[in-house]
Amino acid sequence: MPPRYPIIHATRDSDTSRFLHAEQVDLEFSNGEQRTYERLKGHGLGAVIIVPMLDDETVLLIREYGVGVDRYELGLPKGRLDQDETVEQGADRELKEEVGYGARKLKILHNLSLSPAYMTHMAHVVLAQDLYPERLQGDEPEPLEVVPWKLSELHTLVSRDDVTEGRSIAALFLAREYLAGRLQRT
Repeated sequence: MPPRYPIIHATRDSDTSRFLHAEQVDLEFSNGEQRTYERLKGHGLGAVIIVPMLDDETVLLIREYGVGVDRYELGLPKGRLDQDETVEQGADRELKEEVGYGARKLKILHNLSLSPAYMTHMAHVVLAQDLYPERLQGDEPEPLEVVPWKLSELHTLVSRDDVTEGRSIAALFLAREYLAGRLQRT
């Protein structure tokens, strides 16, 4: 049965946003050229994207509605860091809220930017292992479906029409390479 999409009652331009702030940046390059760029300035402490490994071969994905593309997407759990929270604490909290598991072992693999040409936002990729069941109340408007997926079938996953979020795709490849011993982080 196809998912039932949320109903869009209206759309309008927003003069203010709680998470989008534009700023102008005046630059001078090494050759003397000057330009003014605009960028979206992030605020807060950053974000986490978690690769939760149920076992050595199985990652837990979530199916969540994305208003930007107006459909349900399959991807990794993610969220903003709260005040006074470390990256590992934020990853564990988001994991408990969105997937219903905590992690005894958390490893920061890398940082990902969304679009470094015009955004300051960065997300920490965190590998979560040695999972145990624990659920915290999150801020999602509906329950999220948890979908187990074998990392050996990553090539099949990324060919799906409902898997388009670049951070999730990149984080999955980073985790696969790290777990195979091919990604060395200093």
